[in-house]
Amino acid sequence: MKINSRRKFIKRVILAITSLAVIDMFWFERYIIDWNYFDISNEDKDSKIKVVQLSDLHIQSIKRFHKSIASKINEMKPDLVCFTGDALDDNNNLEVLNLFLELLNPSIKKYAILGNWEYWGNVNIKQLNKIYKLHNCELLINENTTFTKNNRTINVIGIDDFVGGTANIEQSIIGINSNNKALVLNHCPQYFDTIKAKQKAVNANLVLSGHTHGGQITFLGIVPFKPQGSGHFLKGFYGKKLKMYVSKGIGTSILPIRFGSRAEVAVFDI
Repeated sequence: MKINSRRKFIKRVILAITSLAVIDMFWFERYIIDWNYFDISNEDKDSKIKVVQLSDLHIQSIKRFHKSIASKINEMKPDLVCFTGDALDDNNNLEVLNLFLELLNPSIKKYAILGNWEYWGNVNIKQLNKIYKLHNCELLINENTTFTKNNRTINVIGIDDFVGGTANIEQSIIGINSNNKALVLNHCPQYFDTIKAKQKAVNANLVLSGHTHGGQITFLGIVPFKPQGSGHFLKGFYGKKLKMYVSKGIGTSILPIRFGSRAEVAVFDI
C-alpha cells in the first residue's frame, strides 16, 4: 500500500511539473511581457530621449497582449518607438501589422528596420514601407535621419539585415553629422563588430539589436540553438564605450514556444 501511494504521489508531482512547464512555455513566457527600463543618458531630465524597442514581433494576429503593449506605450508617451526587424515573416500578415500600428498613438515618432524574415518571407518591402509611413514610421534601409527634441538632435541609423539583406554601415552613414550622437538600429547582433570598427564616424552610444529571441528555448543556461547572424551574442547589454542591447523580442520563430527566455519590451533613456 505504501509503495502504491508513493507511486501515485510521484506521478502527481511529475504531472504537476509537466503542466507548469507547458503553461510556462506556451503562455507565461510568450504573453506576460517583461518590461525592462534602462537609463544610459548623461543628459539632464528635459534633454533625455525615451526610446521603446519593439523587436521580432513575428506578428500573425492581434492578441490581447499586443493591445496591452500598445496601451502601455501610449500611456508612457515615449519620444521614439523603434522596430528592430522581423516585425512579420509572411507577406499575408501586412494588414495585421497595420492593425497593430493603428493601436499606437500616431503622434509618437517611429523608426523601423528590416530583419531576415522580412526577406525570407518575401514581404513586399514597398508595401511595408507604405504601411509604416501611414503611422508616422520611417523604414531605414542602410540610411540615416535625424530626430530633434528641444535643442538636442541625434542621428538615427538604420542598417539593413546582415543575413537576409545587405548590411552596409558605410552606406548607412553617408552624409551624417558626426557631431551628433547616434542611435543605431541593427537586427543581427553579429554585425556589431563591424559597427564598432566605424565608431569614430558613427559616434553612437547605443546599438539596438534583436534576432536571437534570447535563445527562445534554453535549459539551465544552455542554449541549444541560436539563429545565423547571432554571433557570440544572446541577450542584454554588450560593449563598453559603444553599448549594444540585444532584445529577446516579442514573438516566436519556427516553434510557438518560449522557455527560459521571456518575451520583452526594452525602454531606454538616452
